[in-house]
This record gives sequence, structure tokens and C-alpha cells, in this order.
Amino acid sequence: MKLNCDMGESFGSWKMGRDAEVMPHVDMANIACGFHASDPQTMQQTVALAVANNVTIGAHPGYPDLLGFGRKEMKFSFDELVNIVLYQVGALQAICAANNTQVSYVKPHGALYNVMMCDLDVFNAMIKAVSLLESDIPLMIMATANHQEYSDIANTANVSLLFEAFCDRAYTDEGSLQPRQMEGAVYHDLDSIVKQATQMIQDNSVTTCSGRTLTIKADTICIHGDGDLALPSVQTIKNVLAAS
Repeated sequence: MKLNCDMGESFGSWKMGRDAEVMPHVDMANIACGFHASDPQTMQQTVALAVANNVTIGAHPGYPDLLGFGRKEMKFSFDELVNIVLYQVGALQAICAANNTQVSYVKPHGALYNVMMCDLDVFNAMIKAVSLLESDIPLMIMATANHQEYSDIANTANVSLLFEAFCDRAYTDEGSLQPRQMEGAVYHDLDSIVKQATQMIQDNSVTTCSGRTLTIKADTICIHGDGDLALPSVQTIKNVLAAS
């Protein structure tokens, strides 16, 4: 199982995350593409940092919502959603090409990611966008107890899926992430983060906020790079993976 982290989410003189410290410890970097965060200079710096640390690069497109950090749901037509994703991935692909590397997967950000997982029209738009990219680039989505419907849609479009789990977020009984505005939705202590990651790695399961156990099989675990515990979390979870 690989570790992925949202990165390159600074904007201008405003800094977000601890990319330089965390990058050496992750396998995959989800790099913001300018709509919810980032700018050309930040994208260039983050791509170069990923290349220097031999980290796989993924595009992290979001809604055009710099003010709300991409966490506000927005309404667009199917074609608009496709083009919003293509525009952002294309920008990152150009910067990657200039650094002799490439975009290897796409992971939507924030509200776009959450809506994709509960609205099949939006999911189909993400699949369509990824299917139009030049090479066989997978779409990263949330690992759920039952992902057959998503897999069937992706297979029809010849798009591969990567399934991810979240070690620092609380899960509902339905297998989705507890909304951020609810108390306890984000874990702020290292023990809880590592405990959930260990359960995901060793047992392919997660304990929900009500105490239920759900089976989830993930290809990768996400660690949010903007938290104070990002560095100790990724270092500790890396050790758990090495021992498993």
C-alpha cells in the first residue's frame, strides 16, 4: 500500500503545508492545479521537489474556488466539469513535461471529490475527462465497502481506478467521510491517525464513528499535508507499512 499526500497548495505569498519535509516520506504527491490552490510558480516548485525525491505525481484538480479552498460545492454542466478537469490536468502536464516527468493519475480535490462519490453524473464527468487524456491515467477515488458500480462505469470507458482510504478522517456508517463541519471529523492526535492507518493496512477495514467495522480495500492511504501532524504521521505510518 502506498502513501499519498495533497501538496502544492500554497498560493502566491500564502503558504500551506510542509511539502519539503513531507515529500521524502510519501510515494505519491497530489499536486494542486491552480483552481482551489496553487499557481504556476508553486506548481513548478512542487513538481521539481517530487522529481528530486522520486515521488509519483498526480493531478489534484478542484472547483474554481480559491477563496473557499475548493470546499464549496458548485454546479456545472457535464461538459463544463470535463473541461474544468482537462484544463487543470493539462497545465500540470505541461509543467511536468518541462521537468522530464509526467502526470501519472488524477485525484479530484475537496468538494469535487466528495460530490463525485455521491453523484454518478459528476463521477461520469470525471471518468470522461480522464478517458480523454493522452495516456492511460487512472482516476483515484475513495475506497468503499461496495465499489462495483464505480468499477463498472470505469471499465466501460477503459479507465483504471485507484482506491484510497483516509487515516486522519472519521468515517460514517455508510462508508463516507464525516463532513468537516461536524465535531470529530478530522483527527488531531497522532495515536488516532496511526491506529486507523494500521487497521486499514493490516485488516483492510475501518471503524466508523458509531463503532461499526467496515471492510475497505485500498491501494493507497491519504495523509493531508496541511496538518501539524503530517510529518510525524507519515513517518510513523511508513514504519507500519515496512513492518507489515
